[in-house]
Amino acid sequence: MDTTAHSAHPHRVPITIAVTLATILQSVDITIANVALPHIGGSMGATLVQMDWVLTSYIVAAAIATPLSGWLAGRYGRKSVLLVSVIGFTVSSALCGLAQSIDQIVLFRLMQGGFSAALVPLSQAVLLDINPPERHGRAMALWGQGVVLGPMLAPVLGGWLTDSYSWRWVFYINVPFGILAAILIGIYMRETEKRRSTFDFFGFAVLSLAVGALQVFLDRGSLKDWFGSLEIWIEAAVALLGLYWFLVHMFTAREPFISPALFRDRNFSTGNFLMLIISMVLFATLALLPPLMEDLLGYPVLTAGIAMAPRGAGSFIAMFLAGRLIGRIDSRVLIAVGLAVAAGSLWTMAADFSLQIPQSLIWGETFVQGLGIGLTYVTLTTVAFGTLARHQRSEGTSIFNLLRNIGSSIGIAGTSAILTYNTQVIHQSLVSHIVPYGGQLRLHAPFSFASVAGLSALNQLVTQQATMIAYNDDFKLMALLTLAAAPLVLLLRQGTVRREESVVME
Repeated sequence: MDTTAHSAHPHRVPITIAVTLATILQSVDITIANVALPHIGGSMGATLVQMDWVLTSYIVAAAIATPLSGWLAGRYGRKSVLLVSVIGFTVSSALCGLAQSIDQIVLFRLMQGGFSAALVPLSQAVLLDINPPERHGRAMALWGQGVVLGPMLAPVLGGWLTDSYSWRWVFYINVPFGILAAILIGIYMRETEKRRSTFDFFGFAVLSLAVGALQVFLDRGSLKDWFGSLEIWIEAAVALLGLYWFLVHMFTAREPFISPALFRDRNFSTGNFLMLIISMVLFATLALLPPLMEDLLGYPVLTAGIAMAPRGAGSFIAMFLAGRLIGRIDSRVLIAVGLAVAAGSLWTMAADFSLQIPQSLIWGETFVQGLGIGLTYVTLTTVAFGTLARHQRSEGTSIFNLLRNIGSSIGIAGTSAILTYNTQVIHQSLVSHIVPYGGQLRLHAPFSFASVAGLSALNQLVTQQATMIAYNDDFKLMALLTLAAAPLVLLLRQGTVRREESVVME
């Protein structure tokens, strides 16, 4: 018997606190070290390549270990795996803070990423199990707030800790919260039923090869000029070959690492594909806005962080409302409305953002975008798992979160590459229309273009304008991608729960 039945959980509140803490810790640590990198490099005397691996090691380890969390939870029990993950994450965080060389930091970040992999998917599975089906919407709203809150808090929190104390506190901050989460899990959470199953080493190996190569490809592509580098070609080829081997093996092996039965559930399959696209939009815009405000508009780091707060507020409000509207309104309508609101906000950003943009417009549009993303995120997560059997949830959440992470990596890398390319192209186009006398454009400026300083100032102005237009193009692309995903909502079925594990499909 599965000891995670709803009636067996009188301690739902402390368990919810524990797994929510675990979710926030993992989502914060994906990006919190970014702000501290210059300080880490300075104190360690590290090169740019070495500093890049501080981030890459965490991302690659987490990506490879995420799909493994489902099998481990089934084999050894969800409580055991979650507890070991929280303790390992906490210890490796402390070790990162204590590190005395860049090699040690990379090693400990590798450990931190590996242990963090199970935190989010298993936390999601726990919340689904300890809540009855009619409360799944609210549970996923809480989980979604933890996932979205982390990347928004990380830049401001990381900057404040680094400036006020030391870069080491970027890692030490995890320790007290990790200890609290481990204590609550150890005391209040009960073990799930363990299932003896054969470990598909080949399936895991080729999936790890594909995911690891893809993450390195996305992370190092901009540093290596993408396909102008042999390294990038090799990583792309390895990722594609690994994916091909994995898919062939999954559909032909007797006991594959990931069961194809998961994808026979139409809501789960469609939900995963939609989440891949939504994650691209969500995390790409999160990555684009801070450098736009800091580098182009000249905002201080703290001001840029505060300007992102309305987006978080919009997401929280929408997630709160979605958790209460699911079951009362067709989920497909909620998802479609959320996508439309997010796309409208992105289109407005593409049309109205400029070098003279008032801060109030940034606040307003990010707030609206947060409403759309929050409404879509929670509803889609609930629908994707609403028709999945309980024994499939650990494996299902690991795949769901793997695709969420891959989507975020693709979105960030893709928009950054497009931004760089478009900036160069637009810069050339603008320069071709500048003539000193007459012509299509007549310049009036308080400096002379006959001097080197004047030409340098002119080039800076043109670069700023080109970069702003390139940002507009990225926002427009994200809007179109969001709209393109909307028809997939029609593939979802609206589920109505009759009993704890039965679903009527319309």
